[in-house]
Amino acid sequence: MEKLADIGLIGLAVMGENLVLNMERHGFTVAVYNRTIAKVDAFIKGRGASKNIIGTHSISQLAGVLKKPRKVMMLVKAGAPVDEFIQKLIPYLEPGDIIIDGGNSHYPDTSRRTRFVEEQGLLYIGTGVSGGEEGALNGPSIMPGGSREAWQHVKPVFQTIAAKVEDGTPCCDWVGEDGAGHFVKMVHNGIEYGDMQLICEAYHLMKVLLNMSNKEMHEVFAEWNREELNSYLIGITADILAYKSGGEELIDRILDTAGQKGTGKWTVMTALDMGVPLTLIAESVFSRALSAKKEERKSASAVLKGAAPGFGGDRKGLISDLRNGLYASKIVSYAQGYMLMKTAAEEYGWNLNYGSIALMWRGGCIIRSAFLGNIKEAFDRNPGLENLLLDPFFREKVEQAQDSWRRVTTLALQNGIPVPAMTSALNFFDGYRSAWLPANLLQAQRDYFGAHTYERNDRPRGEFFHTNWTGKGGETASSTYNV
Repeated sequence: MEKLADIGLIGLAVMGENLVLNMERHGFTVAVYNRTIAKVDAFIKGRGASKNIIGTHSISQLAGVLKKPRKVMMLVKAGAPVDEFIQKLIPYLEPGDIIIDGGNSHYPDTSRRTRFVEEQGLLYIGTGVSGGEEGALNGPSIMPGGSREAWQHVKPVFQTIAAKVEDGTPCCDWVGEDGAGHFVKMVHNGIEYGDMQLICEAYHLMKVLLNMSNKEMHEVFAEWNREELNSYLIGITADILAYKSGGEELIDRILDTAGQKGTGKWTVMTALDMGVPLTLIAESVFSRALSAKKEERKSASAVLKGAAPGFGGDRKGLISDLRNGLYASKIVSYAQGYMLMKTAAEEYGWNLNYGSIALMWRGGCIIRSAFLGNIKEAFDRNPGLENLLLDPFFREKVEQAQDSWRRVTTLALQNGIPVPAMTSALNFFDGYRSAWLPANLLQAQRDYFGAHTYERNDRPRGEFFHTNWTGKGGETASSTYNV
């Protein structure tokens, strides 16, 4: 009898190929299919040669070589291709079989697909997979959600192939129902945008204000990576700054425009919909959009004049301040990301384990860092923690970094160097710690021009009032609601 596969995988691009090799290396037999059949044959003859991998040339053949309940994982482009493959798979599956979407799907799509697939008598998982090519091959962070019943069947595979932290705990656990897995992956990617922008702002200040060479900056980032800023992104930044191609430093030959695939934008749009002040990540997304306007920026630079960067102070002191400002801003980035997850959990009824999520991000993924261990400990101390900034560890770290943070952002603004993520993080911190904000005036303005009403600080919350400010208006007020 022909050997049956433990799991099937559709989509042999970079992530798909490497995940298959990861699974096979850990003792699983994998059946593979790709829309372009030649890719299947090339893979089986190439990287998959002499391995427990079964190449198939059709959906029906793929379904026919899988153990029951069948588990089919798709790693295809987000959007319509996912829906198309679901429709193609359903006729060849039986009740209890499992369809898994391992791509970067938008979480509302995953919620919709979970309902649809369950209506067909099947089970569905939408899982975030982070770590890029290296992570897929050697151990990614995996964030599954969807049909709870499916977890027991995919858990042995996912937790075996996932990255592990120091004590062997896998960076993979059940996240929640519907689109919870892809939601957490979306927030992960948003935080990734923030981390990358903060690092770029530190690089900008060192390069332009301190006139540091790439070698000097490499040494600074390498040193930071040995300290509390230790992380994958800090580490690769040090590597990038030291990399040479054809005898010259490659970083200076890369055009200063940044692309994006949409997950950061989704994070910001979701935050706007839910009323969560995700300011740092929003600035990071907008910074990429501004970078893309390269030709317009070149033209503007010829006519718009600003401060000329110059620094004659203590270089080592500024680098130390920069490290502290970066660390404090990073705390705010994660605090905002967790605010978004907590709000979504309340809205969708998800029982998210925030410490477990930090553990899932602790290894394998792009934002992996020592810092995440501190987040796990914060939620271990207080599972109901309202905000990371209120945890004793992070509160102390921000207090220690605060003077440096303010010096760095002030110096950047004085010298005309944009640090939108770092300044928005500081502005959020100052707003969050303010018992009073000037929104009373804003509410008065809204009531003046639109009769939108306001609450009073001498009356119970939930009572709304309207004033005829000019004496010419009526007493009729607009209904009260929040978008």
